This record gives sequence, structure tokens and C-alpha cells, in this order.
Amino acid sequence: MRQAIGSTWLMQLVIIFMLIFVAFLALTINFTKAFKIKNELITMIEKNEGLSAGENGTISLINNYLSHNGYMVKGKCDNLEYGVSNLNSDDIEEAIDGEDYFYCIKKTSFYTPSYPNRAKYTVRIFFHFSLPIIGDLFTFSSEGTTIDLNYALEDIETTG
Repeated sequence: MRQAIGSTWLMQLVIIFMLIFVAFLALTINFTKAFKIKNELITMIEKNEGLSAGENGTISLINNYLSHNGYMVKGKCDNLEYGVSNLNSDDIEEAIDGEDYFYCIKKTSFYTPSYPNRAKYTVRIFFHFSLPIIGDLFTFSSEGTTIDLNYALEDIETTG
């Protein structure tokens, strides 16, 4: 009887350790995917030197990239940020409290007389911490900033 109780306790420790390991592995994989996507969005903004609308604009490229890579996570944007709530359109809107967005963008202007359009963009995307069987537990965000763009071209208004 004593051996049965001891092996049950040991088996419970093994199961708890396995659950902790699986949770850590799931969090690491989700964060790695979010980090890769965030870096790709930053690269798109830098290559196009800012945000632009239209068929071949930056917003359209970002939305196509996200929808073709199966990105479906939404989260809340802060004040003075702009978010996209529909990946099938090129609409970017000022963030509203309580609304969920696929990603958030904030423009920070660095005006100088020699570079009047100088700006930097901050991009935030979201990812879930989910476990098999249990499902989604938490939503986290990953944020990154572009380099200073001396000639930030923009045909949509995102200055905050």
C-alpha cells in the first residue's frame, strides 16, 4: 500500500512537470511567431518609407501578409494609435476604447528644418498564450519601432 501511494505522488509530479514544460513551449512558439510577424510589418513600413493606402499601399501589403499567414489575433490599441479591424479592407482608423484591432500603428514625428517629414512608426501586434485542450488563456502584445524615416511618405492621416 505504501508503494502505491508513493508511485501516485511521483506520477502527479511528473504530470505537473510535463504541463509546465508544455506551457513554456507553447508560450515560446507563439512569441516567436509574433516576433517574426512584427519584424516583417516593420520591414514593410521601412521599405515603403511610411504608410500609404491603395491597392499596392503599405496597409494593403500588411493586411495581405497577415491574412495569408493565418494571423487572426485581436487586441486593444492605446490612445493616439491607429488600428485595423478588418484585414479585407485598406481602412485604418483611430483607436477607440473597447474596440479590438489586428494590429496598432503609432506615428511619432521628428520634425527638423532639413527633414520636415522625418518620422518613426511603432507597430504592435498581439498573440495568444494557449494550451492544448485548455485553449486561449491570455493575450499578450509585441511592439517594435522602425528606424527614423527621413522622408516618411504618407497619404493617410496617422499623426497623433
